[in-house]
Amino acid sequence: MRRRILLLIVGLTTLVVLAFAIPLAVLIRHNTYQGAISTLERQAGDVLIYVSGHPSRVALAEYLDGLDGRYHAQVQLETGQPVGRAIPHDGAGVDPDDHRPDRPGPQPITAKPWHGGQLVVQQAGPGGEAPVVRIWESDDDLHSGETSWFLLLAGVALALLLLGLVAGELLTRRIVRPLLDTAWTAQQLSAGDTTARAPTGGPGEVADVGRALNRLADRIDELIAEERETVADLSHRMRTPLTALRLDAEALGEPAEAERMSGHATTLERTLTAVIHAARRPQREGRLPKCDATAVVGERVAFWSALTEEQERTGTISLPATPLPVRTSAEDLAAAVDALLENVVAHTPEGTAFGVRLAARDGGGALLVVSDEGPGIPHAEPVRGRSDRGSTGLGLSIARRCAEASGGAMTIGAGPGGGAVVTLELGRP
Repeated sequence: MRRRILLLIVGLTTLVVLAFAIPLAVLIRHNTYQGAISTLERQAGDVLIYVSGHPSRVALAEYLDGLDGRYHAQVQLETGQPVGRAIPHDGAGVDPDDHRPDRPGPQPITAKPWHGGQLVVQQAGPGGEAPVVRIWESDDDLHSGETSWFLLLAGVALALLLLGLVAGELLTRRIVRPLLDTAWTAQQLSAGDTTARAPTGGPGEVADVGRALNRLADRIDELIAEERETVADLSHRMRTPLTALRLDAEALGEPAEAERMSGHATTLERTLTAVIHAARRPQREGRLPKCDATAVVGERVAFWSALTEEQERTGTISLPATPLPVRTSAEDLAAAVDALLENVVAHTPEGTAFGVRLAARDGGGALLVVSDEGPGIPHAEPVRGRSDRGSTGLGLSIARRCAEASGGAMTIGAGPGGGAVVTLELGRP
């Protein structure tokens, strides 16, 4: 759009400049030509005045040779003998139309085109009793004074075009830049960043669009906050019946059944706590959370190291030396790492080696790989990915939600020795 507006302004400026430049060029050419003819006529008059003094033929020839080399000046004496430079293609003598013999005294100057130039004739008297002065100049010499004017006109036209280009650039920046910023704000909003706001400067119409988009973003922010607070409030209300369920489970007569029901109640309580934290977290850390994956993964690996050392597990830890920002909260990433390490500890025999590798991902973000040398994950588990029947589904579900919420994904595979390999792709902030 900016280029089209700029081209439109330059095109209109060019048309305006041409509309003035072409008539000016024609006027310059005409005035220059007429001025040259006037000079030629004055020169003919000067020669006639000199001839009126009856100089000798030798003096007249020297006088004519001393004139400007552009002129072909010739004087035809009363005897009919010419003196001076020959007139191009002149074989007819004095044209009868060049003078009026019925009028005594000097005849008026006559100028007319003559073989690629202009011929000026001045006669001192009627008939053939007086000398006749003829001066010829080529058209190229007559128009030689136009070049400097044309150069000046071209310079002015170019300056006007450059001025129009600069004015067009400033105008397009004033119009297009706020539009581009507004479009960028809309893209950020569509990506989930409701903190983005459009500029409200520039032309009035563009400013109105920016203010309307900002009001929309504010309303979206309010709706999201209300929705999350409602979810958190509903989840909090479920704690009361959950506490009653836990008490009923503990009151069961069979210890094994009571322990199983208490485990389910604990799992449900953890889920409700996570829901409440996730619902209220945007009010504290923004709509697009971010954290340093290097610090979070390193802290969680250190937390689990006490248990892995007690079980005599060999851990291969590979973490970058620099911070690695990712688009997820530290709490969510910590929960995902805990879930994956918990699966390793819970579903592999003691002494089984494991590995944690964190690296930067192409295009931003991070790649987290947790592997072990255990029996691997059954084929049904990666498909299900849910927390049922006490399987690894709970940990995989937590890790998957963390990866997908950051703009990435989770993949599950098998290592060279048959163990499980879980890869989390975490998006950039």
